[in-house]
Amino acid sequence: MQYNKVEISGVNTNELKTLKESEKLELLKKAHSGDKKAREELINGNLRLVLSVLQKFVSRSDSPDDLFQVGVVGLIKAIDNFDTSLDVKFSTYAVPMIAGELRRFLRDFQPMRVSRSLRDLAYKAMQAKEQLICENQKEPTVEQIADTITEKPSQVVIALEAITDPVSLYEPVYSDNGDALYVLDQVSDSCDDKSWLEELSLKQAMSELQPRERNILFLRFFKGQTQVEVAKNIGISQAQVSRLEKGALEHIKKSI
Repeated sequence: MQYNKVEISGVNTNELKTLKESEKLELLKKAHSGDKKAREELINGNLRLVLSVLQKFVSRSDSPDDLFQVGVVGLIKAIDNFDTSLDVKFSTYAVPMIAGELRRFLRDFQPMRVSRSLRDLAYKAMQAKEQLICENQKEPTVEQIADTITEKPSQVVIALEAITDPVSLYEPVYSDNGDALYVLDQVSDSCDDKSWLEELSLKQAMSELQPRERNILFLRFFKGQTQVEVAKNIGISQAQVSRLEKGALEHIKKSI
């Protein structure tokens, strides 16, 4: 993760150490037994993990330092609640805990207003999600979260989406050899291509008409005037209006 400075929240990122999985497990057991030194060593040995999760959230805040500190809070919660008896890597459990803490922080300070009821429901859903992850060591479904908090799945989805930060259409989702694929590229257009092609054809056909013919069609179909009213406005007979209108419509039909 690159910042304009090597130091974040007083921590030199170049000097962060990493722990082996066996070392993490041993330190976790000691920390759960009340060894504060082991707990501190475990926190310091997983700060790179916090930085890796932070990459997905740093663009949503002006303060990487604040996000880093919040991420560390999530790391500490993961350390205190991880079950060492399960055959699961610590990082598998810690990453969603850190991400959840960051999402809560960004939700509480987001510029868009969300109703209190939706925020409370989203908070309950996120708590239930973390609880289910802790119990089952895997991502729960929306239905499982809804059952846990006795809400409809649709309401859970609406609440969680309400506190999710909007994504720019120009947010890159994939990059290969410098050719980026953006969110915009994956947004479908429900409009029928045939409709706008017909509109272009109609405009082209209209441009080929004589000015008086275009004026007659404008008054008849855009202004809603009768042939008698049109004849009076442009100073010709109703029969001439009828003939010119019919000829113009025939030309347009042939053109498109």
